[in-house]
Amino acid sequence: MKKLLYIYIIGFTILTFSQKREQDSLPKNIDDYVFVNPGDTLTINLKGISILPKHKFNSKDDVRYYLWFRRKVFKAYPYAQLASERLDSLKSRLHKIKKRSKRQKYTKRIQKYIEGEFSDQIKKMTTTEGRILIKLIHRQTGQSAFNNIKELRSGWRAFWYNTTANVFKLSLKTEYHPEAVNEDFLIEDVLQRAFMDGALKEQETKLNFDFQKITLDKKSKIDIEEYRQMFAKLKKKKKRKKIKSKK
Repeated sequence: MKKLLYIYIIGFTILTFSQKREQDSLPKNIDDYVFVNPGDTLTINLKGISILPKHKFNSKDDVRYYLWFRRKVFKAYPYAQLASERLDSLKSRLHKIKKRSKRQKYTKRIQKYIEGEFSDQIKKMTTTEGRILIKLIHRQTGQSAFNNIKELRSGWRAFWYNTTANVFKLSLKTEYHPEAVNEDFLIEDVLQRAFMDGALKEQETKLNFDFQKITLDKKSKIDIEEYRQMFAKLKKKKKRKKIKSKK
């Protein structure tokens, strides 16, 4: 019972964030960003002892895709952070409640509270933001959403939620591996720089990876090709719809 809130958050998230298709636009004005110069190698301090090399973009056009993605991470991260905080608080309080009936009552009250915090915002999420949120939940809890649900309820429940997510080309089995997956590297890059700048409140990950080493291995090269292709497909789809509407 003490972990029902986690299931609620995951289930509610999957059934709501995928309702909105990608309708994004790339940033037009990028001159205000200090990292727009391709090949710049300036470094910055991280937590006083580490450094992050400045980004390396192939062109200014690539910067637009990175800034678009950065906006997605900024939107998803606070919900993963809030979910982790609420779950830790719930577990701590439920541990002190001995009677089952009181535990159930308290859990339901927290579920309603969480719904008020999450519902309207999550419904507005795009598929990309939903995918990022699933990955960030793994970052903050140490387990994939699928494994958490399987552990807390049943394998069948996890299968059902995962099947629902797959309808929208998402998977609750998705994990967070910034050392191996390009998108995860980009997410972590956005987070670390945002923590350093004070743009986002840092919440330590429960996963074990050395991002400084990862970014040095990658030589700070930003690969946004998958998003370039995604926007190209959306543009073609929009053009086909426009042609059909004129017929």
